[in-house]
Amino acid sequence: MFGHWEQFRKKFLINRGSGTQRIHTLLPSSLMDASQLREKFDRFRILVVGRANAGKTTILQRVCKTQENPEIYNSAGKKRGVHDIENEMVFRNNPGFVFHDSRGFEAGGHSEFDKVKDFIARRSKERCSIGDRIHVIWYCIPMDEDGRSFTEGEVKFFSQCDTGKIPVIVLFTKFDALYDDEFAELIWKGVSRKDAEVLVPQHAKEAFASGPQLKLLCHICLPDMDKEDADCGPLIECTAETLDDDTLKQMFVSTQRINLEVCMRYAVKK
Repeated sequence: MFGHWEQFRKKFLINRGSGTQRIHTLLPSSLMDASQLREKFDRFRILVVGRANAGKTTILQRVCKTQENPEIYNSAGKKRGVHDIENEMVFRNNPGFVFHDSRGFEAGGHSEFDKVKDFIARRSKERCSIGDRIHVIWYCIPMDEDGRSFTEGEVKFFSQCDTGKIPVIVLFTKFDALYDDEFAELIWKGVSRKDAEVLVPQHAKEAFASGPQLKLLCHICLPDMDKEDADCGPLIECTAETLDDDTLKQMFVSTQRINLEVCMRYAVKK
């Protein structure tokens, strides 16, 4: 299955050196103020890809700090309830984020893949105004299936879908589903239950990161997103770090309401 990984290694490889690069080292010495920035464009647009029950809506709710469902609008600005990648998903408490939803790709299904491929091509940096572009892609892959591995559709996306200069981040959702096996292994090794509960999240990440395919992807592991105190900070930092356009980076940081530390870094730099 993973024979395709080498084909797109260079496109999605992000060299982080010995650790996660700090965001403030990427920032310019001077940036536009918020009013100037929003005169250019006032919404940050994200394409979210992933099959049903991948935890997409829950993550978006956490990012926008709400428990409400998003409102869905078509290109004419009219509310819609049906799924369509062209429709815009907006949360009322944070309309600065616009999400487009793709259901992912079933094995052998070409229709949805072709639709996503065309949508990305039309919304790429070279083909439309900055406000209508897709600024980043979050690809959600749930980890709550036994023996979970990349599906044929996922491999097809990463090997055949040209995303141009749009950054792609893989979100391994429901990552806490891997905790039970790691907990059992720690107990088997003689670790106390109390210590195992503390150690298991990091052990699960380390075991998962040993897969060779992960070295090729910009990815983030997201456990416990169904909890009210879920931490989306790592996703915010990863996304900001991945954006190589300073204007987009500032727009994203000013729109998100989760990680105040990132906002402070920009204020200090300014």
